[in-house]
Amino acid sequence: MRYLGDVLLITPLLRSIRSAYPDVQLDVLVFRNTAAMLEGNPDINSVITTPNRPKFADYIQLLPRLFRHYDLAMVTQTGDRPFLYSVLAAPFRIAVVPPRNTTGWWKRFFIQCWTEFDNIDTHTVLQNLKLTDMLGIARNYTLTPPQANPIEPLAKRFDFLAGDTGYVVLHMHPQWVYKRWTRESWIEIGHYLNKLGLKLIVSGGSAQKEKDYVAGIAAELPGDTVNIAGLVSLAQLAYIIAQARLFIGPDTGITHLAAATGIPVIALFGPTNPVKWGPWPKGFEQDINPFEKKGSQQVNNISLIQGEGDCVPCYLEGCDRHRLSRSHCLDTLSAQKVKQVIAATLHSPVS
Repeated sequence: MRYLGDVLLITPLLRSIRSAYPDVQLDVLVFRNTAAMLEGNPDINSVITTPNRPKFADYIQLLPRLFRHYDLAMVTQTGDRPFLYSVLAAPFRIAVVPPRNTTGWWKRFFIQCWTEFDNIDTHTVLQNLKLTDMLGIARNYTLTPPQANPIEPLAKRFDFLAGDTGYVVLHMHPQWVYKRWTRESWIEIGHYLNKLGLKLIVSGGSAQKEKDYVAGIAAELPGDTVNIAGLVSLAQLAYIIAQARLFIGPDTGITHLAAATGIPVIALFGPTNPVKWGPWPKGFEQDINPFEKKGSQQVNNISLIQGEGDCVPCYLEGCDRHRLSRSHCLDTLSAQKVKQVIAATLHSPVS
């Protein structure tokens, strides 16, 4: 799985397996850049990693580690590499496979049990949990955030963790431009939250472009804003978010992470289908999709605000159909609309 959010969304499947088979050896194979999402996960025995673009030497190292080491391989991705790894790893395989009449449909003939991938009408958590049905075990819907041990040094590094002032975490930088809200709206929301007496914590990854983007907005926010972009691990970020009064973020893996902590989350969605990719609400334990395709909605700890337009959600990568293009529905999403949801969440006045 190439993205952090995708890895987090398999944790209900892992918890289901561990609950049904407490003594099983449960290993997970992921790309190296997403392994941090599984740090401290109590349901896993070990995490095996591979580069996003393996070289011959990487295959030579990985294949002996997998070959017939397992009784069962479970595949949550429809790509060729996960399929081939499963064939090597175990004599019995269950998998999510591509729909008929699409590339890769033939994989079902090499899998003992399978379910078809649905990219439109089935939430990713529920898609993954269909694999539990093939084992005849109960579904568990709990997402497990990464866990940092010890966490004590964080309080020494960041005074806001030890203070009495409530804080809010703003995560402003999704990986792709078409998921971004406007810079001006983030600044307006930041000053509004500051007037409510909340300290601002802005988060981000360690990539230089992302740190520069976050720093540029942080410079326009109140002077006591704390920028932790690139300064903490994913597990440490999960801990910081879990202590916050509120989290606001776009369609990104960190918003899924915030949802899993159980705090109030405001998720800003544009072209993305919330049925498939909406943050999974804490405590939601039903075999139905939490969100509908259209409209701003509130389920448990998640307030999902959708950009407006007859075309929303279009499922496309921005108005120009590529990941670096803007999305009109997000560019026109007003800060005032977000303020109203913040006020309702925090029981504060709108100004």
